[in-house]
Amino acid sequence: MDFRLTARQEELRSAARALTDFIEKYELDCEENNGLPPQAHTEIRDAVLDSGLQAVNMPKEWGGAGLTILEQVTIQAELGRLTGALWDMVWRPANALSFCTPEQRERYLVPVIRGQRRDCYAVTEPEAGSDPQNLRTTATRTAGGWVLNGEKWFVTVGDHADFMIVLAAAGEERAPTLFLVDKDTTGIEMTRVPRWMHTFVYEHPEFTFTEVFVPDDAVLGEVGQGYDITRSWFTEERLMIAARTIGAAERALELARDWAVERRQFGSPIADFQLIQGMLADSAVDIAVNRAYTHQVAWEVDEGVIDRKTLHAKAAIAKLAASEASGRVVDRCLQIFGGRGYDRSYPVERLYRELRVDRIWEGTSEIQRLIIAGELVKRGTGVLRMPSAE
Repeated sequence: MDFRLTARQEELRSAARALTDFIEKYELDCEENNGLPPQAHTEIRDAVLDSGLQAVNMPKEWGGAGLTILEQVTIQAELGRLTGALWDMVWRPANALSFCTPEQRERYLVPVIRGQRRDCYAVTEPEAGSDPQNLRTTATRTAGGWVLNGEKWFVTVGDHADFMIVLAAAGEERAPTLFLVDKDTTGIEMTRVPRWMHTFVYEHPEFTFTEVFVPDDAVLGEVGQGYDITRSWFTEERLMIAARTIGAAERALELARDWAVERRQFGSPIADFQLIQGMLADSAVDIAVNRAYTHQVAWEVDEGVIDRKTLHAKAAIAKLAASEASGRVVDRCLQIFGGRGYDRSYPVERLYRELRVDRIWEGTSEIQRLIIAGELVKRGTGVLRMPSAE
């Protein structure tokens, strides 16, 4: 096995690092003003387009970068270094949009790829979080289309996006179905914009849908495919979360290491103290092990060497392990900074707040454990094995 980055992967990693360094200068502005002004959005959008890293998960023939999962993971690890969730400004259209019809693609997906539109995914509800099957939003058949009624929470990028991918129970069969819905459609109201523990360049608003009419051609995929399409998106996104949290943890460790070498107490750099050394070493272990596993699973996806159910469990392992480990790393790093680590002008403080949500969204740590345990109980320990060359 060759674990070295290929020349192409290294080229992509370098491009992602250069883009990350450019966007990093906006971090303090985002923190202090709970977001960025329109001019900053334009500047970053142009930088993303210049980098060629827009829509890395979409094929080249549609205008995307057409990257493999391992290449995407390599890029996300660099972008994950950014605070303020500025990594989300390097847009990856929802994977569900790959199910667009040709007409839908031209109206929705292609403009997203070009940075002209933005999508958001509306799945979570007051009673349907970890259990999406407890869906209350309904789609009722009517002449020429459907009428949506319901409520959606935690709609990330909902303030900035101009159209939504809405999951609803369709028809009398309550078939889980995705709909493409322009945000300015009559009956959609953004009812609340919560203030969160972290600072995010975009918001996560709550929406209500009251007698919202959408035509028949608003169905994304087929009626009843909503869960299957969403689950396929979760698998990839969980790997991207693993990669981003590893990148964030590495930045935190770099900052803590430099601080420990420079900061002097009791006549010596604090890096000379064994308790500090232990925290640095444990952090390096957490990062190295989780990077290796995340890269392994991404490679397995690209090679097509494992079945869908095993892949689902392996992605759950990667997200669970990396998000929990990165939380431990940034906690140690903040401790090494002491009082300054509690100062919001220091990146390590912002990373501490922002990494916490990675154990919640796209499936909580508890849900990941259920997925992994379910695979073990039903099919044994095969999820632990590396695929063979045969």
